[in-house]
Amino acid sequence: MSIELKYLALTAMLTASLWIPYIVAQATTNGFLRPENYVDPTPRKVPLWGQRADRVYLNAVETFAPFAALVILIQLTGKADAMTAFWAACFFWLRVAHAVVYLAAIPYIRTIVFVLGYVSVIGLFVELMK
Repeated sequence: MSIELKYLALTAMLTASLWIPYIVAQATTNGFLRPENYVDPTPRKVPLWGQRADRVYLNAVETFAPFAALVILIQLTGKADAMTAFWAACFFWLRVAHAVVYLAAIPYIRTIVFVLGYVSVIGLFVELMK
């Protein structure tokens, strides 16, 4: 497996797991779901860290698609090289850092980490277009 595909798989698992803190916030704040919660899907109140957990998950889902598409296209076109491996690794580790700083409510750093993750996606795109 290429380095890019390895980081795509790791990013997929990270993204797939980031719902867990939000559910923990829901269960610890509101208890387990009751039948009426299945009828009315209105989100129940959670503390601020739970709201941040929800946003971490949604943000990860939103950024996963462009990353995945570029990694797959790089593989299909045979353009994988040291730079695409570098950008894929950067994206994954920046997503890990983003989740940590977002959950910890660290201002400014969260934005910087997010922008650097976007730079990684641009890096993959540039390498694909060469």
